[in-house]
Amino acid sequence: MPDPGQGRLEGNRLRAGAVGVGAVTFFVVSAAGPLVAIAGGFPLAMLFGDGPGMPAMLLGCTGLLLVFAAGYTALARHVVSAGGFYAFAARGLGGIAGGAAALTAVVAYNAMQVGIYGMFGSAARSLLLRYAAIAFPWYGYALLAVVTVAVLGYRQVDLSARILSVLVCCEYVGVLILDVAIVLSGGAHGITFKSFTPAAIFSGSPSIALLFCFAAFMGFEATTIYGEEARDPEHTIPRATYLAILLIGGFYVISLWCLIVGSGAAGLVAHLRGMQNPTRFLFELADQYVGRWLSATMSVLFVTSVFAGLLAFHNAAARYFYVLGRDGLLPSSLGRTHARHLSPHVGSVLQTAIALVVVGAYAALGANPLLSLFACVTNVGTLGVIALMALSSVAVLVFFSRRGAPTGGFLRTRLAPALAAAALFVVLALAVVHFDVLTGSKGVLRVLLPSIILAAGGVGALGAWRLRKSEPERYRRLGLGGFGAASELAVEPRRRTSDLPSSSG
Repeated sequence: MPDPGQGRLEGNRLRAGAVGVGAVTFFVVSAAGPLVAIAGGFPLAMLFGDGPGMPAMLLGCTGLLLVFAAGYTALARHVVSAGGFYAFAARGLGGIAGGAAALTAVVAYNAMQVGIYGMFGSAARSLLLRYAAIAFPWYGYALLAVVTVAVLGYRQVDLSARILSVLVCCEYVGVLILDVAIVLSGGAHGITFKSFTPAAIFSGSPSIALLFCFAAFMGFEATTIYGEEARDPEHTIPRATYLAILLIGGFYVISLWCLIVGSGAAGLVAHLRGMQNPTRFLFELADQYVGRWLSATMSVLFVTSVFAGLLAFHNAAARYFYVLGRDGLLPSSLGRTHARHLSPHVGSVLQTAIALVVVGAYAALGANPLLSLFACVTNVGTLGVIALMALSSVAVLVFFSRRGAPTGGFLRTRLAPALAAAALFVVLALAVVHFDVLTGSKGVLRVLLPSIILAAGGVGALGAWRLRKSEPERYRRLGLGGFGAASELAVEPRRRTSDLPSSSG
């Protein structure tokens, strides 16, 4: 006979065992938006950064993220929570730091998700205008996407995973067709590896190139937020994290190198500078080496790639709302899941409402969807995620130093997080200094926009402090996830869901 209380308990949890390694990987790869980076971000990165040295810079960035992942996944075996960065900070550095990370994450992921609507609306409008002569305002497409994402985000997580897997595979196939065509043709001046020489790497502005590299990877770190829904999370989350980094990084390095070979390394920057719209670089090469059918196909895939990113970041933001409501840092109504779908439906609705308000406001103001909404708002989120990654690396180091956990080894629990933290704080400093380059913001906005992340951290820390005064036991359990068993989860790798106590956190 079923336990009469089990239905109520499971109804307030995320759907355990709903996603495996492949599904989690597709979520994070789609959040990174590989085609969006290849077509939209990297031409600008080469123009303002280090030109033909970008593939080598991406290779170095991939290596750094693998170092970060070593400590990140080591702690993921001990702290399994849909709160991701927040849970890591809370268990490693204490509740006050956890509260700061919590609100920073909420602001960062909502900013990234909402900002991408500007890119979607602009890309969809250009596509329909170019191929169907349909002139419709960008915000009409953006609002249509808001509704579609709302429906998918409200429902079961595995439905979103199936849609994302199809979209991401199509992106990869389209770009890889072009890569193969360029290599087989010999490119503009023959196959060359000049992109990996010191002269290319350190040309132009390498620091700007590095920032674009990190921005292109944003989303890969979200593997941990699916820990409560993953099958065998102790193994699924680390595997998905490494697989996502290698898939994204390998795809970027190979594809960008092929594009540079196709255009010619020597005249690359001059060619990009002479283009009226550098983001047409990929499509121009598709026309040249394959045919107009591929550039047209990739124009469609570009729009679907942006949509995939919208859905992935919506899921991430909804889960953060859910966890913070469950743990007492936000209203408790957010900490409920749907009775049938077991999705964080209240958080999903709130995220949709935020998107509707922001998109509506930008539309009413007549703002530029790319420059004002996408570039500015999304990069506020990027700044927040880099800060959270640096904080998480410190949390990993402190967690294992204090508890002396028996698993992980010196490399993963001490050396890797120390190196990652040092490197990420440097990247964070560069992002703040060069924020105007990333966003195009000038004057007071250059200072005001990064300050949003600092303010979010302060408000979150204050909320955690108030919780410590009013509910000390709940404060003590911040970041433990929905399973209770504080003493076990604090020092041991998490066992399978079926082995954990049934009390809800």
